[in-house]
Amino acid sequence: MTFVARKLGFYVVALWAALTLNFLIPRLMPGNPVDQLVSKLAQKGQVTPATRHAIELLLGADSSSPLWQQYVDYLRQLAHGDLGVSVSYFPAPVTQVIGQTLPWTVGLIGLSTIISFVLGVGLGTLAGWRRGSWLDNLIPVTTMFQSVPYFWLALVLLYVFGSMWQVFPLNGGYDVYTTSPGWNAPFIGSVIYYGTLPALTIVLSSIGGWMLGMRNMMVSTLSEDFIVTAEAKGLRRGRIMRTYAARNAVLPSIAGFAISLGFVVGGSIVTEAVFSYPGVGSALLSAVNSSDYALMQGIFLVITLSVLGANLLVDLLYSVIDPRTRARG
Repeated sequence: MTFVARKLGFYVVALWAALTLNFLIPRLMPGNPVDQLVSKLAQKGQVTPATRHAIELLLGADSSSPLWQQYVDYLRQLAHGDLGVSVSYFPAPVTQVIGQTLPWTVGLIGLSTIISFVLGVGLGTLAGWRRGSWLDNLIPVTTMFQSVPYFWLALVLLYVFGSMWQVFPLNGGYDVYTTSPGWNAPFIGSVIYYGTLPALTIVLSSIGGWMLGMRNMMVSTLSEDFIVTAEAKGLRRGRIMRTYAARNAVLPSIAGFAISLGFVVGGSIVTEAVFSYPGVGSALLSAVNSSDYALMQGIFLVITLSVLGANLLVDLLYSVIDPRTRARG
């Protein structure tokens, strides 16, 4: 119980620090969301000082209030679930923008990350168990894809499978002409079809790291004394590989997987930009270009909660898988 309380206390402090940085960083950036929105409204008519002040209050950027007061108001709004109004998607609230884009990102990036982790760890386990096999020799090829710039790999796959062979669509999240969003077979099939190529890019670019890390940990674990003892007892080789070797070798990969899963939301910008995918990454890019403080803070908040939540979950899971970490904690 003390271990869990200590972990929760650490993550509460980390959350407060992240929220504080989330408040400060957009305000230290050049540009002003109020000016952005005023310039848009000025095209339709004159904007009075009263209107400008109302916009400042609406966007949480009241220049008449000191910074500490804005910070207190920001925390109060968060406590009530109010993330403000988006400039780039005005007049939509930030919660609505995130609510519409987050499922696309989680579905694509999250599922692709899980697939690459499971495949990488599984193949890495077999490669480390059977050193010198064809699977072991395949690892340099997979790591080559990881070393290639991500956007370049995405553009190559897009050109080959989207333009030259026309197997997959070039952009978008679904066929807007023949399907309508909803829990129906045509829409779900269209989403899977449009997301296959972006998902393939993510898997190819990340599976090599999981394979290499797991393979090296398997090689190191197989030289431990408890593996020799298990072999001397005459245990089946499959049981030794799964129960003794892989279970201990996978611990560093689980920690890495938590970080990767936490950054699912933040790591989608390049993917969604190349494939014009309607996710959080595209919304974040639009927010940066429009100096949209509220939307940037909302997306950063989601990223922060994702990273902290994933790491807390794995910390607790780690203590179950390896009780020694709980004893040391």
